[in-house]
Amino acid sequence: MLEKEVINFEKTAIVGIITQNQSEEKLNEYLDELEFLTFTAGGEVIKRFSQKMERPNPKTFVGTGKIDEINLFVKENNISTLIFDDELTPSQQKNISKIIDCKILDRTNLILDIFAQRAETSYARTQVELAQCIYLLPRLSGLWTHLERQKGGIGMRGPGETEIETDRRIVRDRISLLKDKIKTIDKQMSIQRSNRGAMVRVALVGYTNVGKSTLMNAIGKSDVFVENKLFATLDTTVRKVVIKNLPFLLSDTVGFIRKLPTQLVDSFKSTLDEVREADLLLHVVDISHPDFEDHIASVNQTLLEIKSNDKPTIMVFNKIDAYKHLTIDEDDLITERTRRHYTLEEWKQTWMSNVGQDKALFISATQKENFEEFREIVYEAVRQIHITRFPYNKFLYPDYKDAIEKEEKEEE
Repeated sequence: MLEKEVINFEKTAIVGIITQNQSEEKLNEYLDELEFLTFTAGGEVIKRFSQKMERPNPKTFVGTGKIDEINLFVKENNISTLIFDDELTPSQQKNISKIIDCKILDRTNLILDIFAQRAETSYARTQVELAQCIYLLPRLSGLWTHLERQKGGIGMRGPGETEIETDRRIVRDRISLLKDKIKTIDKQMSIQRSNRGAMVRVALVGYTNVGKSTLMNAIGKSDVFVENKLFATLDTTVRKVVIKNLPFLLSDTVGFIRKLPTQLVDSFKSTLDEVREADLLLHVVDISHPDFEDHIASVNQTLLEIKSNDKPTIMVFNKIDAYKHLTIDEDDLITERTRRHYTLEEWKQTWMSNVGQDKALFISATQKENFEEFREIVYEAVRQIHITRFPYNKFLYPDYKDAIEKEEKEEE
């Protein structure tokens, strides 16, 4: 008889602050995302803490009264992990650890942990380990809690600092070793890319958990791992796809996220090279997510950072089957109409109508809704790039409608 697997989620609390740059509404959005990240990592959020401050407290991130309140809650409810929404400085992490007796993590540490769980190939593991080492290096001193009692004075000077220095040297050596390893793999990857010939390259980009891998499976008939969790895909998958006799390469890349740790952008450089070298980007957006406009801005910012913001792009608004808009009752005269009340048709009349002809698509990758239109627009975009590169191939790949007519005649 098969035993039922019991998953033990870690009891977790999350903390964020409301500042001049981050309103309460924005903080709730970030904490929702942090809660989803925590669930992905294997934790269950029991409580959220928030505080209104001008700027984070340089010592303990939140105020002293709030830190005491959190400490009391952690003790009473046996909370094993406390996660902060923003990146903590090494001194903040050290100070909080002295007050609260549980694991103290920040958003960066949590994302790195998820990446470490998800990394399948040796290349992804190397990239994640490099990011972890870069993150760990300035925080090493905080880990040596057994040396805290060593104070100055006669007979009290110990070799504690030497131990930390030894550790720092080990981590620095490891970082340089991993960087060399990544350089070697980068070289291999660039050779692989150059061996793909002059085929048109299309890359799927977008926020994490918008359905890029599902779309990849639907178009490319491939079997990429799909799960309704953040960062389900870490390794870049490249597949040859053929639409109406026109072949091209389609790559599924790692998803982006708001407040993406800089260490990850650096260490995942080669994975992002697939985006840099693509001829066409399919920017996938989860239109059913209430904050999808923020997600678009985050992806565009990351594309700007990796110098890929000027590439031809088709916006693919996915999950239209899951889209639900808020409604206002006829007798409700108080509720103000916001963007959350827009229907899909109303959204199409907003800035989306200015994206350009054939540059915005509304589909459902799971239900295959509007898929024929999607295939046609991708076909035409790839064909345009192909015949610009090889003008003499123009007659091999006719217009999409002509290609369908040709297929129908052959079938007759």
